[in-house]
Amino acid sequence: MNHNEILYLIALHHFPKFGPQRILRLQKYFSSLENAFKASAQELQKAKIEENIANEFVSARININPQALFEKIQKENIKILTLESENYPRLLKEIYAPPPLLYYKGKLEKNSDFNVAIVGSRKHSSYGKLAAESISGELALNGLTIVSGLALGIDTLAHNACLSAGGTTIAVLGTGIDRQSVYPTSNRYLADKIVAENGAVISEFPLGTLPLRHNFPQRNRIISGLSLATIVIEAGEKSGALITAAFACEQNRDVFAVPGSIFSPASAGPNNLIKQGAKPISSAADIMEALSLKNISTYIDNKKIIGETTEEEIILKNLDHEARYIDELIRLTGLNASVISGTLTIMEMKGMVKNLGGMQYVLAR
Repeated sequence: MNHNEILYLIALHHFPKFGPQRILRLQKYFSSLENAFKASAQELQKAKIEENIANEFVSARININPQALFEKIQKENIKILTLESENYPRLLKEIYAPPPLLYYKGKLEKNSDFNVAIVGSRKHSSYGKLAAESISGELALNGLTIVSGLALGIDTLAHNACLSAGGTTIAVLGTGIDRQSVYPTSNRYLADKIVAENGAVISEFPLGTLPLRHNFPQRNRIISGLSLATIVIEAGEKSGALITAAFACEQNRDVFAVPGSIFSPASAGPNNLIKQGAKPISSAADIMEALSLKNISTYIDNKKIIGETTEEEIILKNLDHEARYIDELIRLTGLNASVISGTLTIMEMKGMVKNLGGMQYVLAR
């Protein structure tokens, strides 16, 4: 898609009632999106846009400046993906009515076939906390990317556990992704950290979109759509996490649920999902086995980091995805403190290792 088409796709996308289906109709009918944007209400109706919506758009577009919108996106360092983009996520492209436009910050892999969604309640128990951190961390250590919604509770725990394990995570928002729109505001730092750690924050909603209630169910189809499977960890009977699970079923993706106490309202959601056919799981190993991903480590080994100096090779032989203190590395490698400290710093800059803080290191991938 050329620059002019992207410019007018963004402009059309800023009209709230032009969702995936209506934008597809416009693309099919008009020779260009610029023509669609400038069309009369009568022409829009010929493209199967409802009369009231066509009239509403013609009145609203006087306040939509395509070039100004594009410049604002650039100023915020936000990237754009269209369905024609080379790195549009393959799994997401397979769903019904995939987003025609995605805004994102960070890094998105074109063919990431190892995404798993973890969702759950905003209010969690200590059991839910342990389950989310354990499962997310172990999946990350095995090379899977964790997808969630940046919400408080289980989502936040899953993102943080993934990052702590040196993994990659994707946050899907129900708001705009400009900094002032990120919701909840308390997770703006987490969003920045996800981007800094080679993950991504994405949204199909235009810049400035507020956290409106009806946006979040729509957002949930992207969480499941990006993922091979969705894992539900604690959710009430009316939790939004169950909407994500329902979308996963519609998209022919696996649904897993962590069973909980029959006396806990927070476990009502996953327990009911299990009754309906979701696979009960108690560990990351259960998920790896169910998804036939036991050999993912072999796939990752094929992209194993190679040391560029003798010191780097020695350190890599003694480092894996379990955190090691620098003192232990000094003992295992036989290198003196100044050499190992300097080499680790260089390796971190190269993206070979990750400093977890407290002088602890793991392989970066």
